[in-house]
Amino acid sequence: MKNRLKVLRAERDWTQADLASALQVSRQTANAIEKGKFDPSLPLAIKIARLFNLTVEEVFIVDEV
Repeated sequence: MKNRLKVLRAERDWTQADLASALQVSRQTANAIEKGKFDPSLPLAIKIARLFNLTVEEVFIVDEV
């Protein structure tokens, strides 16, 4: 699943560590989600979307099958 996390994070001048801290996850987890190597759980996806005042669909792009 693709996402806009890197762009959203950059717009706030946040490091991955800043994002991880805001989400209460490790920097490695934030990095893996941002790079599309790990899909977050639904509660974490919602938390990410709320952090940026967006909907889940505005942050995450589901690959069409």
